[in-house]
Amino acid sequence: MTMRTRKLGTTGPQVSALGLGCMGMSGMYGEADRAESIATIHAALEAGVTLLDTGDFYGMGHNELLINEALRTAPAALRENAQVSVKFGALRGPDGDWYGFDGRPAAVKNFAAYSLQRLGVDHIDVYRPSRLDPDVPIEETVGAVAELVEKGWVRHIGLSEVGASTIRRAAATAPIVDLQIEYALISRGPERNILPTLRELGIAVTAYGVLARGLISGHVSAGQGFAANDFRAHSPRFQGDNLRHNLTLVESLRKIAEQKGVSVAQIAIAWVLSRGEDIVPVIGARTRERLGEALGALDVTLDESDLAAIEAAVPADAAAGDRYAAEQMAMLDSER
Repeated sequence: MTMRTRKLGTTGPQVSALGLGCMGMSGMYGEADRAESIATIHAALEAGVTLLDTGDFYGMGHNELLINEALRTAPAALRENAQVSVKFGALRGPDGDWYGFDGRPAAVKNFAAYSLQRLGVDHIDVYRPSRLDPDVPIEETVGAVAELVEKGWVRHIGLSEVGASTIRRAAATAPIVDLQIEYALISRGPERNILPTLRELGIAVTAYGVLARGLISGHVSAGQGFAANDFRAHSPRFQGDNLRHNLTLVESLRKIAEQKGVSVAQIAIAWVLSRGEDIVPVIGARTRERLGEALGALDVTLDESDLAAIEAAVPADAAAGDRYAAEQMAMLDSER
């Protein structure tokens, strides 16, 4: 297959129409197989996926080291095509606890230095604060990244999970290529104010949570249990009545998928792809099997009748439960 591309905003690079989110390869959804993770990154690169997304706090550096190994062991041509997007700023302890976010300029440059070393690269393609630090003006944080751009350590500046006002302030400070935010059939909050603002300013979206952490992948069942170190064990959408309600939405979606001869996951990914050429879904595949399924979404064409049926099956705001637990929702500038 020939991978389609999309541009990250008016000032950003061309990237593959689907990106690979690597977070789940470092324990956020329970244990992951290192060899299979690296094989999955290799398979993604071979399929034409160029955008690899990570965070310096995923596994406290584990994910960046994993990507380093995957890139070092990939064929040179594929390694050169890879574009790495890094989130920074989240503070964690040795036991994995979370301690907030640090967006101070000195901290930004410190985080970048360690990421460059762990990744084994001479620049980061897109660098973004993972969350808004409430104690540091966004202008200072973005300004520090802009200095890294000037010195060649970073190519482009992105944002993550911030609202329209913060986006405007950041864009007035330096060119912003994209906003990374959760966007899916059952996570449509960005449509209200954030997407219109981004489009006005020429900023793209890299959409994560496209399958709602597997909830609308068609691979989750009502009786399924999750390990204590799995994000979903504590996610409101995966609890009790919320999960049962949300899986009824999945079954409605499954009927549409079966009529088109595709999987539920492929319909859900294709729907996000259909929302605009300025949106790049970032798929959190941890195995080659799941990656292959996700890539199949690129061949799914949704006409107006398909889109209407999907909207009827899974209306906006139909999901039960918030996308994060209450204390994490409170940290999201995008939800204010």
